[in-house]
Amino acid sequence: MQITIIAPGSQGDVQPFLALGKGLLNDGKKVRLVSNQNYEEQVKLHGLEFWPIEVSMEDIIRTEKMREALESGKLLRSMARMGEELKKNAALLVERSLDACQGVDMIMAGISGLFTAHSVSEKLNIPFVQAYNIPFTPTKLFSGALFPKFPSWLGYRFSHRLTQQMVWQAYRPTDKIVREDILKLKKSPFFGPFKSESLKNDPIIYGISPSVFTRPEDWSDNIHLTGFWFVDPPENWTPPQDLEKFLQTEPSPLYIGFGSMSSQKPEEFTDLIIKTLEKTNERAVIYSGWGGLSGQNLPDSIIIVDLVPHAWLFSKVKAVIHHGGAGTTAAGLRAGIPSIIIPYHGDQPFWGHLVNKLNVGPAPIPRKNLTINRLVKAIEKVSTDQEMQEQASVLGKKIQEENGVDQAVAIINQIIK
Repeated sequence: MQITIIAPGSQGDVQPFLALGKGLLNDGKKVRLVSNQNYEEQVKLHGLEFWPIEVSMEDIIRTEKMREALESGKLLRSMARMGEELKKNAALLVERSLDACQGVDMIMAGISGLFTAHSVSEKLNIPFVQAYNIPFTPTKLFSGALFPKFPSWLGYRFSHRLTQQMVWQAYRPTDKIVREDILKLKKSPFFGPFKSESLKNDPIIYGISPSVFTRPEDWSDNIHLTGFWFVDPPENWTPPQDLEKFLQTEPSPLYIGFGSMSSQKPEEFTDLIIKTLEKTNERAVIYSGWGGLSGQNLPDSIIIVDLVPHAWLFSKVKAVIHHGGAGTTAAGLRAGIPSIIIPYHGDQPFWGHLVNKLNVGPAPIPRKNLTINRLVKAIEKVSTDQEMQEQASVLGKKIQEENGVDQAVAIINQIIK
């Protein structure tokens, strides 16, 4: 059986599908992954067939306009900017996806590839499975992923509809290029394809832990909650020697990393981090990422690293400070340690509020409101709050006992039958 996964976007968009793809591969399926060219090494490392889109997501994130939009904390502005980039690269994505889906048995995608994958599956008449690692189906039990503080008296289902519309309206200008100009399909309705028979009735698989929130009873039977999808290091992977040596020294350090989020003023941001660590007398492993965090003139209490598997690293630190991406949040929860979330945009505030609600981290600090004093207080909280530390440990053990990838593969096998 051949499956194509369409997953353009940031590291957080791609990584869950690396895990799921590897699980499908181990189950005897052939798996292709369509994504941005800068993920080629990672995808091939895990044995998946890679179909690159000749666009670097890192280059997009690093542009001045995108950095400004992300750091502004204004949802509409960042979504609009994302929409502009989608439109620029629409032809590349759909043409590569169309080629990669020829003759396959199933197409899968999450939010970043949803509408392209839906259109390609319609064009080729191939079954489509939606696969998400953030909540995207309306429910009355909690708010939508883009509106974590939505008033309950307005009805949480409405907040999910708003979330869907925010994502759709950012993509809608691209839809004409994809459906009408390239695929020669009828254009989508103004409010998107969410009420179409296909998207309503297609199987939906969520790579989210049931220990984080219970599967809503108002979800239909075609919607499944499996547990998080984690990528563990390949068997032949070895950590950098200098990092191993750093981690062997007491006390245990913090992890600080902001994934694909880019900073307008990386030198100032690095200075803020260093001064915070000096005030709290903490050691830290800092992920340089795409944020441009500088590794120059650092004290011995700090080490800068490139991409290191979270599954390995997070088990060796005492707390994680990050942007609140779904994948990084899940890795922190699995490690059983507290998280301090500094969200930039999108679903990141949702995860920050959820972590706080679960009492496994302090209240999130939006990136635009980040100061040394606020970060110092948050670090002191995770370092001294024993109840929070114990709650994080208990939740981590529950998640470690789950296997979301195996559950998802089993569901996919049922769908095939």
